[in-house]
Amino acid sequence: MRPFILPPGRSSRSGLWRREIYLLFQRMSVEQVTSVSGLRPLDGLAEVRAGLFRLAMTKNPPIDAVAKLRRAKERLYVLCQVAGWSLFMVSQLAFLPFTDKKDAPHDKLVSVAIIVMVGLMGLLLSHYVRPFMTRRGWKELGWRPLIPRVLATSAVLSALWSGVGYGYIYGVVCLAWTTKYSVALILTLSWLNGFTLFIGWLCIYFFYHLFERLNRLQLEQLRLAANVKEAELRALKSQLNPHFLFNSLNSLRALIDEDAPRAREAVTRLANMLRYSLQSGQQETVPFEEELRIVEDYLALEQIRHENRLSVRWDIAAEVRALSVPPMLLQTLVENAVKYGIGPRREGGEIAISARLDTAVLHICVTNPGDLAEPVSPAVARAGSSTGVGLRNASERLRLLFGDQATLTLLAEPPGCVTVDVLIPVPPAAS
Repeated sequence: MRPFILPPGRSSRSGLWRREIYLLFQRMSVEQVTSVSGLRPLDGLAEVRAGLFRLAMTKNPPIDAVAKLRRAKERLYVLCQVAGWSLFMVSQLAFLPFTDKKDAPHDKLVSVAIIVMVGLMGLLLSHYVRPFMTRRGWKELGWRPLIPRVLATSAVLSALWSGVGYGYIYGVVCLAWTTKYSVALILTLSWLNGFTLFIGWLCIYFFYHLFERLNRLQLEQLRLAANVKEAELRALKSQLNPHFLFNSLNSLRALIDEDAPRAREAVTRLANMLRYSLQSGQQETVPFEEELRIVEDYLALEQIRHENRLSVRWDIAAEVRALSVPPMLLQTLVENAVKYGIGPRREGGEIAISARLDTAVLHICVTNPGDLAEPVSPAVARAGSSTGVGLRNASERLRLLFGDQATLTLLAEPPGCVTVDVLIPVPPAAS
């Protein structure tokens, strides 16, 4: 990398001030890096890698949470399976006295054993059909391709259920056929009963996975929206900080060759502003009192440049100083007022800054001389008409942080002035 070489100044004093400003910026950059990363300037590469590893670990969800969720789903499935088929067997046993009134006690015990065997067979068939459906991706299908599969699977499972059950009872155990109805009729009725039962089981199973898939899609959409919101906020901050730095350096440049004590004061105030800008860039909101302090530094720097052309009137309620606002919000409004309300006017003017709490809403107003009329020519536009980038960024940041309840409005009032009116909702606990 080519080393940084300071250009020679027009005088020893201006060169000294440029070197002092460069060293100040360099020192602030080192302080910012160390405050954000928590590392000393001479820490080794191993510590940097360790810090990056810890950062990655904090952003990624723990694997144990995924395993716990999977185990919870498995426990829920087992509970539903046992409860459902137990209910089926209990309902069959409840109807047993009405169908076997004339049987001997040992015949009732055989009927109970048959019911338990049939219930266990249904449990096993429904359990082992799950891997078959999972391997073929049925849980990700829509209802149209899923309906014929459900009907075909229910028909096959019911045929196995009836065929194996009756084949074992009357073919292997060789129980006597005591009913007056034919074998074909009983098998058909048993198949229809099993067909209906398995359709119900499969519908419940796929309904559960349908809702799970919908919840997963909603979570992914929320995560995507959060990522988009974070990216938008970062993009807006990256547009805001260079805009603020450029205007502040212009003010400082005008003082370096004119008055050394006032330039030193300007460097100190600019250092405070830059430090605040760098530190607040890591936060979504800051106390309003901190915004007021940085605006006071900014206006003091601007008053050094504009002298008697700039006057400021403050009206800040005491209860609003602890409320939260987006970082650099008030500074952006005041900077816009100075640049486009005071800068183009030879006589200057007054900037009025007020903040009060109105029914759980923070109301901020910044008023400066000017009007909202369109510029008559490109030269006039370049001289004193705002491009609106800073205000658009501020409005967008308010929307992303506080929703549609937060507003930023540009008003042509009072006569001959322009007012930026900001409304920020305040949580009940803060108000």
